[in-house]
Amino acid sequence: MDPRIKKLAKILVKYSCELKKDENTLIHCYGATPLPLVRELVKEVYAVGAIPYVTLKDDSVLREVIKGCRKDQLTLMTRHDMEQMKDMDAFIGIRAHDNVNELGDLPGEKMNQYMKDYSSTVQDERVANTKWVVLRWPNNSMAQLAGTSLETFEDFYFDVCTIDYSKMSKAMDSIINLMDKTDKVHIKGPGTDLTFSIKGIPTIKASGERNIPDGEVFTAPVRDSVNGNLTFNTPAVFQGITYDNIYFEFKKGKITYATANFTDRINKVLDTDEGARYLGEFAIGLNPFITDAMKDPLFDEKIMGSIHLTPGKCYDETENNNSSSIHWDLVLIQTPEQGGGEIYFDDKLIRKDGRFVTPDLECLNPENLK
Repeated sequence: MDPRIKKLAKILVKYSCELKKDENTLIHCYGATPLPLVRELVKEVYAVGAIPYVTLKDDSVLREVIKGCRKDQLTLMTRHDMEQMKDMDAFIGIRAHDNVNELGDLPGEKMNQYMKDYSSTVQDERVANTKWVVLRWPNNSMAQLAGTSLETFEDFYFDVCTIDYSKMSKAMDSIINLMDKTDKVHIKGPGTDLTFSIKGIPTIKASGERNIPDGEVFTAPVRDSVNGNLTFNTPAVFQGITYDNIYFEFKKGKITYATANFTDRINKVLDTDEGARYLGEFAIGLNPFITDAMKDPLFDEKIMGSIHLTPGKCYDETENNNSSSIHWDLVLIQTPEQGGGEIYFDDKLIRKDGRFVTPDLECLNPENLK
């Protein structure tokens, strides 16, 4: 057994989920390549006295289910899976997609039906009522997205995923304290001039408890406060489609104009429901080992020097009264290599070209987190 897998399993069980004796734990895995981790997780769950349950799934099978799905079928699937989720105290979700575009050619109405009538309902139960953590697993598909060999990507993956999250958590307190006192946020950069308020909405640090890899602080804009324009400079995969050159215009919180390489398709996504054209999250990426986009949100949203803003549902911890069946993290990198940019809190510059510039926040720059 690769000792790095054992180390990761211990982090997930003991740090991320803090499993206790007799807690029911669902290990939910997509793909076959993570089975060594699944086996190690079962051992670690038993070792702390908790009880493991395992579900194995595959995207190619899911594709066939969605192609012909019916509303009554999705209702029954939801009822069965909700009953299981309600019995769980913890959830560890592992994703190893062999092809990130496996669901990309499914009709948009079928995907929307699946999301609204099944997926988002079960996910809401998991997020609200379990101790949960989700992660990707290094495979050839992810290595291709990163433009590396599998061996090189595995080395990168374990560096990123087994960082000292307790050290990161302590450093995050400085920006949490500042954001909790901030009203106006101003984001500037190429094709971007956006303002919104975060007044009265809590700021949460993500330091290994919910995502692996991790490294972000997040809140939500006041729902109707977002105005201006926003250009994302990283590709984003949603429902199997890769979107590039995403551009939004906002007025009183709502995305009133949207273009991308698939303009018609992205507008259909934004028309899923009323909340899909409003933002449910604003976050700042802080992981010093993640520097480039690889079309995987669990990695891309943590990129050092990035921000992400999210059309769709807000988190319960950062409630801004926006409800939606989607939650789509879209990433803007503000390092010099990606065109630079600035973040202002209440008209004070706090980050320029991806680096924090005030003394109290310098602890979050990459050399201080590694």
